[in-house]
Formats: sequence, structure tokens, C-alpha cells
Amino acid sequence: MDDNCRPHRANLVEDFLLEEGIVRMDWPASFPDMNPIKHVSDSLGRQVAGRRPHPQSLQELERAILEEWDRIPQLMINSLTDSMPQICSTLLAVRGNHIPY
Repeated sequence: MDDNCRPHRANLVEDFLLEEGIVRMDWPASFPDMNPIKHVSDSLGRQVAGRRPHPQSLQELERAILEEWDRIPQLMINSLTDSMPQICSTLLAVRGNHIPY
């Protein structure tokens, strides 16, 4: 399974998958509803962007990201994981179209 982005469709990748006997699943490009980590990274980005003072160096940015990552509540991760069966059912019902929130 991949999201159909160009690097995943390069001839080199296609040849490798064929040689290894790996069958690719059809998957719409940029399908954020099926990728819970997108929600986590969005939350992480908002938390880092809201820090005062803003990180001024790459080292400060890395430290801020790691600190905010550690602050993500496990309940949020569990909730995203637990929601996947319902999201799958909803996506099947809307035939792969965008899920209205």
C-alpha cells in the first residue's frame, strides 16, 4: 500500500516490487482520513508553532519537537487508533470520497 506519490511510482520501485512478488493495493493519493499520524503531526506542529519564544536554531527546534512529542497524551493516540474501524466503515459507505466532519 502506498499513497501513489511519485517516488512510490518510480520505475526502480515498481521493478523491486515486481521482483519481490509484492502486490500493491489500490489507494487514493493524499488520503489523510486513513493516516492517523497526520492528525498527530498536525497537533505537534501547532504546539511547536505556539511556543514562546519561538525556536531560533535547528537545535532549539529539535528540542521543542521532542518536548512537545513527549506531551502528546496517550489518550489522543489511543483515540485515533480506536477510530480506525469506524473511519474504514465510513469510507466504504462514501465510496472513498472525503469524509464530512
